[in-house]
Amino acid sequence: MKIQVNSAILELMEGDITELAVDAIVNAANQGLAHGGGVARAICRRGGPAIQEESNAWVRQHGMVVTGSAAITSGGDLKASYVIHAVGPIYDGTPRSAEQLASAVHSALQMADQHGLTSIALPAISTGIFGYPAAEAAGVMLRTTVEYLRGETGLRHVIYCLYERPVCDAFVGELVALTAALD
Repeated sequence: MKIQVNSAILELMEGDITELAVDAIVNAANQGLAHGGGVARAICRRGGPAIQEESNAWVRQHGMVVTGSAAITSGGDLKASYVIHAVGPIYDGTPRSAEQLASAVHSALQMADQHGLTSIALPAISTGIFGYPAAEAAGVMLRTTVEYLRGETGLRHVIYCLYERPVCDAFVGELVALTAALD
């Protein structure tokens, strides 16, 4: 599913984010940028040791990545030139979880703009071991993305690449509802 937001395309797809040839892919990271499981592990496995090495250097230089913010490394051996490591919240059901998730998405998009990138792919941040319900996360992430794309941005293609069919279906349902509300 695709929609146009100003001069950008927002697209949902089911697939493997590590396969995409975009300027940057987003990693659903933890604060220490230790990429041991989930999408982070898949990204490092496919992208090679440079991603973890650069992540370790980032943390040494800047400190832990605060929840709701992002860091950037090269894409190593990936088709993507960069990996933007966005730290989403551990879900606790409070409004703070939604605020932190929206901030993580905004930070990733802003990081892409700061580096002059035009295409980015994001996973369903915080929906794995951090426990965020997929449909709720989809609503937060898509609203944040649409709002961001309505402002000044060089981004022209934003993809939500979702690994599992139920998560993809949740994002499609939320985008259909959001699109209807925008009309």
